[in-house]
Amino acid sequence: MTEADRAGEHVHATMRVVLVCATTVLMFGLALRPLLEQDYRHPGLAVLAFAVLAGVTGCCSRWVLRRRPLPAALALTGTLLVLAAALTATLAVAPDRRFQAPDWAYGLVGWHFLLLLLDRVRVLVTVLAVHVALSTALFLHAGVPDRAALGTAGTATFSAVTVQLAVVVITRVLCRGSREAAAVAEERDRLRTRMLAAEQWQKGRRDLFTGQLGAVLPLLAALADGVTDPRDEEAQRQCALRATQLRRLFAQNDEVPDPLVHEVAACVDVAERRGVEVSFAVSGAAVSVPVAVRQELTGPLVKALSAARLRARVSVLRTGKDVRIAVITDAHTVVAATSTASVEVEYGQYGEFQRLETRWRN
Repeated sequence: MTEADRAGEHVHATMRVVLVCATTVLMFGLALRPLLEQDYRHPGLAVLAFAVLAGVTGCCSRWVLRRRPLPAALALTGTLLVLAAALTATLAVAPDRRFQAPDWAYGLVGWHFLLLLLDRVRVLVTVLAVHVALSTALFLHAGVPDRAALGTAGTATFSAVTVQLAVVVITRVLCRGSREAAAVAEERDRLRTRMLAAEQWQKGRRDLFTGQLGAVLPLLAALADGVTDPRDEEAQRQCALRATQLRRLFAQNDEVPDPLVHEVAACVDVAERRGVEVSFAVSGAAVSVPVAVRQELTGPLVKALSAARLRARVSVLRTGKDVRIAVITDAHTVVAATSTASVEVEYGQYGEFQRLETRWRN
């Protein structure tokens, strides 16, 4: 359930609480007195109708006061009982007293329908129309009413129905406003989350660049000051390592369909520029790999290619279960690489060749 749906349900829950209170006040504050004071053709039917309406209100309050939606079975059963109670109360009133004080159920049952069907507007309007039609049919069946009786009936119908429909309109307006406000708040939170994620990513990139440059600058300073001989094999390997790391770092900022292969290709390109003959193969469809995992996957590759002398072979294998990067080089120096929490590293020595394989289980 989205925030907008929760906001709409909150409005309905609040309005149902208000309707329970309003229905109870109307029953015992306005309807009970006519029931006790007026004369009826069938007093027992009037008392039975009042008891049914009170029972429906009490059953609904069990869910309403806990701010829970009414079950569909309760709404259907309650609606049928209220319609039956309205018909029973109407039959208990003398025909010439309908739509007057003794006919207290005519305007009251509309509030019960609101309580039962507030979140089912089409059904609510249909039931209200059926109730008015039945009451009017019984009224006209008793005989042709005079002008005063028609005016009283029209006034009672208009005042009851308009107020109850106004509650429906107000509820719908509040629901729409609450949903729109919730949607705006949800979108604002989403944008804020994106901004925080972007800021965190930028900070991480800056820290990474700073760390890489911090490792390169001492090497450049040593070469510039003559402390390190550029003809030294270890110095050359360190330069190749730092160049490959920087090239991979730059490749991580490129918008490409397959970032992993793009970063591996960047590392291969640096090795080839040094004169290393690299065989590069890729198999399998592109797989979404997080940046941190890509760094762990390509870290041993960077070290292995920077130590390669003349030849290297790089392969990338993607399956539905894992992603593997394997590199075979003719390096004299043993490349140290260890497994991490996300990536497994395997090492092997085959004569004059070294093999490193990193594996990430998808």
